[in-house]
Parts: sequence; structure tokens; C-alpha cells
Amino acid sequence: MTMYDFDTLIERRGTACSKWDGLKQRFGVDDVLPMWVADMDFASPPEVVEALRRRVDHGVYGYTVMTDSYREALKNWLAQRHQWTADPDWICHAPGVVPALAMLIEAYTQPGDRVLIQPPVYFPFERVIRQNGREVVYNPLVERDGRYEMDFDDLDRKLDGTVRLMILCSPHNPVGRVWTEEELRRLGQLCLERGVFVIADEIHGDLVYPGHRHRPFASLDARFAENSATCVAPSKTFNLAGLNTAMVLIPDTHRRRLYQQVMGRWSVGSLNPFGAVAAEAAYRHGGAWLDALLKYLEGNLAEMRQRLAELTGIRMVEPEGTYLVWLDCRSLGLPDQALDDFFLRKAKVAFNEGRIFGPGGEGFMRANIGMPRALLKEALERIASAVRDLQASR
Repeated sequence: MTMYDFDTLIERRGTACSKWDGLKQRFGVDDVLPMWVADMDFASPPEVVEALRRRVDHGVYGYTVMTDSYREALKNWLAQRHQWTADPDWICHAPGVVPALAMLIEAYTQPGDRVLIQPPVYFPFERVIRQNGREVVYNPLVERDGRYEMDFDDLDRKLDGTVRLMILCSPHNPVGRVWTEEELRRLGQLCLERGVFVIADEIHGDLVYPGHRHRPFASLDARFAENSATCVAPSKTFNLAGLNTAMVLIPDTHRRRLYQQVMGRWSVGSLNPFGAVAAEAAYRHGGAWLDALLKYLEGNLAEMRQRLAELTGIRMVEPEGTYLVWLDCRSLGLPDQALDDFFLRKAKVAFNEGRIFGPGGEGFMRANIGMPRALLKEALERIASAVRDLQASR
């Protein structure tokens, strides 16, 4: 069995890396451990690195198209990992999931139309809706006994005939829910009945912990498939975010054509040659690496769970998927700005502030645990020390 190394500390400073080199610009300080933006501090699968090396050695990096081989790699991955038989013809290119959301919103709605999201949720959802002149409708998640659920009574009220589209985050970022088949079917049926098209952001779909299973929304019912577009990418799974490669699966022929027309207007149809090679290699050969990564992330979760259990004031919302952990810091008793400053200037750790994820995010932080365990232990020790000092000062 191939052993993969997730423990080695790879120096990322000086590589124009947003996570490390962008600290000063984003937070105003750079002497902190970054646990914010959702990429990992691990090397990508060696099979991907080798495929990229061969492509580099070719020496010519011209305009690149999506090949049948590329589509077949994603089709086989979805079938093997998620039991979803997707037609390769459904697959369209996108330079990233957020650009895909923008193009889908333009393709399927008009300025002033209403688009529903489920906060606290990945903050670019709201941004991309508003920047395209559409109105945001909130269907907030509800927390019951430390676990988030969809509020279907509220959803039933909100889908009142004025909402044209909803963005489903599955698995959910930042709360870490992996939605059950029952939840997704209930959601899908409601959207069908009310004429609401579903964009399913499933970028974290490969990152699911034991006891849970990611079910692609479109795989559950042919009617759901026709009434949805699914966004996927190798970026989170294989740490390829900088290669700007995502895919949108659109089963309905007419809607697929509308999306492609927007791509044409935006002139973003050409693939990055390295992104295309990396994505295909990852989907063809990255399964064993992903299995090893998930085991390692389970170990990181266990480390965080144990350390935070010893602290008063921070509660970990148990994630079912993703390498992101939603931290309830409300018991620290700090208002939002003071909470931000506490982690940055006292603990010397950079999180994504919970409030930017919308209603329900106040008093929370989102932590990225996709890092070598030694680095995670250092961050947790910094946090523990800062919390002890805070409590001792009261």
C-alpha cells in the first residue's frame, strides 16, 4: 500500500500563496497561523504532480479544450465514488465554482429576481447574487442539539412563487452537514412544486467522514436532475484550487445551452492546460490518496475535538464532511470585532469570521484543519493559552 506524507511542513510563503502571503492584506497582520481560506497545506497527489511535470516538459501551453478523456474521468469518478451515472454530455467547463454560480444566475434569472440561500453559508453566494442585481432570500439553518438542520417550514413559506432559484450547499460550508437522502428529497420535491431551479454546489462532496454519505442531488431523481445544475471541482478534494478548473453538470439540454451562451459572452470557455491535466489525473488516479487524506483529517479532527473539550468558551460543531470546522465562540462573551481581535492578536491564529457567512454566523469562527498535525497542535496550543489568559483576566 502506498504511503502518503501529510506530516511534512511545506513552506508556502514566497509562492504568492493567498493563504500565507495574503495575510497582511486580508487581516492587517502576518505573524499568525492561517486557518482561513479553504485550501490545504498538503502536496497534491503524486500522480497529479507527475502528470503536470510531463505536461510542463512538453513545452507548449496553448489554448486547451475539454477532451472526451477528461469528461470520462469525471464520469467514472462520480459513478465509483458517489454512485451517480452522469452523462458526459452534461459536463460544461467553468474557471471555478463561484464564476459558475455567477454564470448560472445570469443564464436562468433576470435582474431583480429572487434567489434563496441557507445561511450561515459560504459568503460568496450572497455576494454573487447581489453583484448580479438579484435579490437574496434567506432560509436560515436551525441548530438543534448542536447539529444544524434545514428549516422546512420556513422554506415552505419562502418558496412563495417569487423565488426563481436556490443555491444548495452540499455538503454544507461552513456548518459541515452532509445532507441525508430524506432531506434532499424533501427539498427537491418542494422546489419542483414551486418552480424553483436548484444550483447544487457540491465542491466538498468527496470530503465526507465515516458514517455519512454524500448523495449528489441530481442522482436522487431524474426530475431533480432536469431541474438542477451541479457544480463540482477537484480543487478542494486534491488541493488544486489555484488551477481554476471546475465543472458544471447540466442535464437539461436547453438550460445547458443557456449556460454555454453566457460562457460565450464572458469568453471563458478555454481550459487552463495545467488544470485540465491535473483534474483528469486526480479523478483517474487520486482515489487512494483521498482515502489516506480522509484518515489523516479524521486524526486532525480528533486532535481538535480533544483540545477544545478541555477549554471553556469554544465549542466545536461536529463536521460530517469538509475539512472546515465551525466553532461556536459565543461563550467567550466577546462582541464580533473583539472576537476577531482576540484570535488574531492574542491567539495569533487567522480564522474566517463567522459573521461574514450571514445571519446566524455571529459569534462563530470557521477553522481550516487541512494542515500537518504539528501545525494544528501549535494553533490549538495558542488558542488554549489565549483563552486561559482571557478567563484569568476576568
